[in-house]
Amino acid sequence: MKKLLALLFSLFLLSSPSVFAGDISDFEIEGISIGDSLLDYMTEDEILKEIELSQSLNEYSYLKEPNKYVEVYLYKNFPNYDFLTFFVKNNPSNKYITEKDKKYEVLSIRGIIPYNEDFNTCIAKRNEIVEGLSNIFPNADKLEDFIIHPHDPSGDSFIDAINFEFDLGSAAIASCTNYEETFRINNNLVEGLSISIKSKEIVNWITDY
Repeated sequence: MKKLLALLFSLFLLSSPSVFAGDISDFEIEGISIGDSLLDYMTEDEILKEIELSQSLNEYSYLKEPNKYVEVYLYKNFPNYDFLTFFVKNNPSNKYITEKDKKYEVLSIRGIIPYNEDFNTCIAKRNEIVEGLSNIFPNADKLEDFIIHPHDPSGDSFIDAINFEFDLGSAAIASCTNYEETFRINNNLVEGLSISIKSKEIVNWITDY
């Protein structure tokens, strides 16, 4: 029990009671919050390299506006995750932005723990976390969501998610991804547990396909 509580409070650190009115920006994953600048955690060269790689993978081609935002990966020795990903606006040059805290503004944070070919263990861990999140987010709408992954033409890849939706349109999501094995290997994908917090604009964008 102590291990679970330690994990939960490291995933989401409450800094203001306003979150219970629908504000996800006061939560952190590995010390990073919605609205932060990625420049506080990565160099601009590192960010641009990740943006270029993300665009070449074209992972969100199934969306109506696939290039509106871009995903940036950050690999380091995090206490709880193998790596994090972020969504930022797809404006690599930031040529119209002069304030550092507005450059590469974090609009979504996702922590990943791989469970390749171990979906049942992933679901068990996700359900433990969801139980704790239900106590942390008592006023959020909790919804189950089973999604056939639109990027896999075989139809055999899916996401099993629990969404905590807030009044202002933001969301916290705990999910397990299970890719069809050939698709996963051919595309060098990682499947497993994902814990994310998303701003309203990212929620709207990523569900519009």
